Amino acid sequence: MPLQVKRVYLLPYRDDGIRILVDRLWPRGVTKEGAAIDHWFRECAPSNELRKWFAHDRAKWEEFKQRYFAELRDKEELLAPIRALSKKHVTLLFGASDDECNNAVALMEYLGKKKPNIRRKKRSSPDATLRRTRQKRVRH
Repeated sequence: MPLQVKRVYLLPYRDDGIRILVDRLWPRGVTKEGAAIDHWFRECAPSNELRKWFAHDRAKWEEFKQRYFAELRDKEELLAPIRALSKKHVTLLFGASDDECNNAVALMEYLGKKKPNIRRKKRSSPDATLRRTRQKRVRH
């Protein structure tokens, strides 16, 4: 399954493929058009109770995943569209500021991909990349 996760606030790119928001709440300040969101599967997100309990506390991450996976086992029929779409290239979008401990990463793990490909930074132009490379060479 060609799946990746990406923060919804990062710029959309063509190679993101089908972009699916998997948060229960709509991200603040984001429009569907501006974020190029193709689908919103809020039912696949953790319950409100679990989301509030977790509160993005990394110390609760492993237990959060266990509880979330238990919820997902009861929602297998809701995951069918994601599984079907993932035959193409799919990006699971999340709004949390933590790139490594969020429901999209957990969902991707549940779907069978252990190490998610996380898009962390905006892409820059080739010229900007070249400038950074030159700066690194000058500093060393």
